[in-house]
Amino acid sequence: MKFYSSLKEVQEDLSSGQTSVVALVQYYLDRINQHQDLNAFNEVFAEEALRNASFTDQKLANKTAGRLAGMVICIKDNICYKGHQVTASSRILEGFTSVFSATVLKRLLAEDAIIIGRCNCDEFAMGGSNETSYYGPVKNFRDVKRVSGGSSGGAAVAVQADLCLAALGTDTGGSVRQPASFCGVIGLKPTYGRVSRHGIIAYASSFDQVGPITRSVSDAALLMEIMAGNDDYDSTAALNPVPKYTQHLKSTGKRSIAYIKEILDSEGVEQEIKDLMRQKIKQLKADGHTVEPVSFAYLGYVVPTYYVLTTAEASSNLSRYDGVHFGYRSPNATDTETTYIKTRTEGFGEEVKRRIMLGTFVLSSGYYDAYYAKAQKVRRLIKEKTEEILSKYNFILTPTTPTAAFKIGEIVKDPIVMYLEDIFTVQASLAGIPAISLPVGNNAQNLSLGLQLLAPAFAEDKLLEFSEYFLKLASA
Repeated sequence: MKFYSSLKEVQEDLSSGQTSVVALVQYYLDRINQHQDLNAFNEVFAEEALRNASFTDQKLANKTAGRLAGMVICIKDNICYKGHQVTASSRILEGFTSVFSATVLKRLLAEDAIIIGRCNCDEFAMGGSNETSYYGPVKNFRDVKRVSGGSSGGAAVAVQADLCLAALGTDTGGSVRQPASFCGVIGLKPTYGRVSRHGIIAYASSFDQVGPITRSVSDAALLMEIMAGNDDYDSTAALNPVPKYTQHLKSTGKRSIAYIKEILDSEGVEQEIKDLMRQKIKQLKADGHTVEPVSFAYLGYVVPTYYVLTTAEASSNLSRYDGVHFGYRSPNATDTETTYIKTRTEGFGEEVKRRIMLGTFVLSSGYYDAYYAKAQKVRRLIKEKTEEILSKYNFILTPTTPTAAFKIGEIVKDPIVMYLEDIFTVQASLAGIPAISLPVGNNAQNLSLGLQLLAPAFAEDKLLEFSEYFLKLASA
């Protein structure tokens, strides 16, 4: 089986009879089996995927197949799929089976996507390296001693290692974009409200968004076209009409791009990433685009603001996991109080407990105004300043991450260092705007480096169009 970089290539071979959906699924299942050491999957739906592939082949023969016929997808293990386990890679949901499917999943299945399995992730999507998972870390396919990124690390590695064609992740503060950067694939975080959150296990409800991880911009555009849109089950889903993203991928005219000058002066950013930024800025200018530096005075505040707010929301969202309603219950409990205490102590990992405690603290009496309320005010300042920049420029260009993929175990024991890995991704999350990570280079160790583009709210069509162009320019 040849390597496919897009669904278009797959469907061309399906049309010509060079392959079948069953053969394609079997190929991916074989690849998954060969690369179990990557620890990308928490569960593989082998029999079901083959059965659905056979149905899709019949639909193709009858010319009744959906737009995603031939697309084999894995889903992050915090996306509910009816009749299947979902654990958010946490012991506390061990053995829990979902009774309904997420809206995004129902929409993809209706177009004949094949779901091949659920992927490992940081526990409850809390982490930037996929090392907090109850099931162990996911390894980077390019260098198995290095992290995959997180929290959607399993999904990114599955696409990177050709274990499937595309994946669904969730992005709270960079959890799609950061692993995409580390793994050399494309990761898109939509505008908040562009995609329904119904059926997604919540981490921070005012931040969480489902996003695609793909090898091509065209696949990301198609997945967005199908997933996006209003949903009666999600009151935060926007009513804005969904453009035909796949019809907006041809570049039309020159653009204006801002880059944050403080980034290129920062000692915390690896020199090779700064060099890559400067190289791409030079290329864009040479091709006739306006690329100018801007100042973003709040860069030092984005990470603390993000972590105060998200941990507060996590403290509330994770209170439902108590050993009484569903999931893990401590066998050592003797009464109601010890059921709560022991279940949560044994069921949650260290990072999740750290964030619950921090969130509970910032919401507590006497500290609410000093931390949570103040962070909300700073979030508004960050949002307004970002929108001000985007009112003058079409896009903002930044690195996706300050470093390339680091070694497993290298920084996981220092939460502050780990949190600072999110410094460039959380701006879009705080502002609620779309952002995409694009694989545009490698460092001297042949590790993937990604650059990120931010766009105004609900401008995914323009973001995807420019991304298609930018990738071609970067490879020229």
